[in-house]
Amino acid sequence: MLKIKRIYENPAFEDGKRILVDRIWPRGISKAEAQLDLWMKEIAPSTGLRKWFAHKPERYAEFSKRYEQELAAQEVKVYIEQLRSWMESGTVTLLYAAKDQKHNHALVLQEVLEGK
Repeated sequence: MLKIKRIYENPAFEDGKRILVDRIWPRGISKAEAQLDLWMKEIAPSTGLRKWFAHKPERYAEFSKRYEQELAAQEVKVYIEQLRSWMESGTVTLLYAAKDQKHNHALVLQEVLEGK
């Protein structure tokens, strides 16, 4: 099972394995507060793509296409497969810091992982 959640929300037992999927550490939260199992920054959008997107909703469709291309790269596939493996054996929660809950990279990653 796969879930996504802002890292600023309280951790819950139901989160299962908690994976931060941002390239940079979220502001205002300590590593202890985050209660992460893993920080998988390698699967986050590239710095160039992240800066280009700049969380502008009008760029989300193009951002999604470009990020999906990054996720298809050979060096990222190992992380995709690891997440899918964990999903088969329990709950995985992808954590992100973006304020916009409708236009963020974790949603794109979720769709890729679920094969949508």
